[in-house]
This record gives sequence, C-alpha cells and structure tokens, in this order.
Amino acid sequence: MSFEYLLTAFIVCAVPGLGVIYTLSSTLGGGMRAGLWAALGCTIATVIHMLVAMAGLAALLHASAVLFQAVKFAGVAYLLWMAWGALKGEGGLRFHAAAQVPPRQLIWRGIVLNLLNPKLPMFFMAFLPQFLPANAGIGALFELGLGFTGMTFGVFVLYAALAASGRDAVLASESAMRWLRRVFAASFALLGLKLAVSRA
Repeated sequence: MSFEYLLTAFIVCAVPGLGVIYTLSSTLGGGMRAGLWAALGCTIATVIHMLVAMAGLAALLHASAVLFQAVKFAGVAYLLWMAWGALKGEGGLRFHAAAQVPPRQLIWRGIVLNLLNPKLPMFFMAFLPQFLPANAGIGALFELGLGFTGMTFGVFVLYAALAASGRDAVLASESAMRWLRRVFAASFALLGLKLAVSRA
C-alpha cells in the first residue's frame, strides 16, 4: 500500500458521513465503549460491501435499476427512522448517563445502516482499482481492502474518543442535549434525503 493510497483512504474515511454520525451519537449516548461497538458494526458493513465489490456484484447492482431502488429506499426509510429516534431520544440514541444499549444492538444497527447504502460497493469498484499496480491479482486487491478497513475503524475510534472526551459536559447541559438530538436527527434525515435523490 502506497502513502498516496493511505492518505486518500484517510481523507475518504474522515469526511463525516453515516458511520461517523452513528459512532458519534452512540458514544454520546452510551460512552466510549458504546462508540467502539458502533464503530465495529459500521466497519463490518464496510467489509461486506468491499467483498461484494470484489465479487463483481456491485456491477449487477448497478445494472439492475429495480434492485438498486429497492435497497436505496429501504435505506432511506431506515435513516428516517433513525432520525425520528434521535429527535425523540429513543433506542440507541438516548443522551443520558443511564442509557445502556446492548453491544449486539449497537453493532447490528451499524451494520444495517451501512448495508442499506447501495452506493458503497460501487464506490469501492471505482476507488480501489485506481491504486492497483499493473497485472495485480486478487491478493493486491484484498490488501487494499484490508488497509481501507483498518483505516475506517481507526478513524471511527478517533471520532468516538473525541465525543467521549466531551461527553460529561454535554450530559450536564439539558440545552446541549436537546440541540444534539436535533443535530443528529437532522443529519440522519439529510443523509436519507441525499440517498433518496441519488442515482445508480
């Protein structure tokens, strides 16, 4: 893996998206441990998407408008449900010290949120080959995928640590918690809208 690839992967992972928002909200709701479980769930989904892309199924998803639309709108519905949960302070997005969500639930939500984005496997099909040397085999592609996975988890952990460092101050302010719920609800809703208008 070249320095250019690692730097590009870091930039791609660091741009706030669905995984980052979910990791931040989970950390603020349940602490660093909850953030780590959320990050793990999002990373597992990333691995699945990469395997799909490597298997060539992303091309099939791209070619099938019906399949793409079905997955896309399932993702939109789930994001809007997450937005409502964030706004009401329900489920895994409750911002108070007593909120303890089972790790399995945090991981599962992270997986589902990211799996219902049909653009990810196509992104990997477009992104990874740019950094493959000539006549590279499946091993080189797998190595790039592993590097991206590690970078993804590392960036999510950094975001979780950042959120955990300011969690006590946030929990002490009812006003701050109220605004955080609104911010996360708006973020999930906007991501859902962005996914809804996206094209294959």
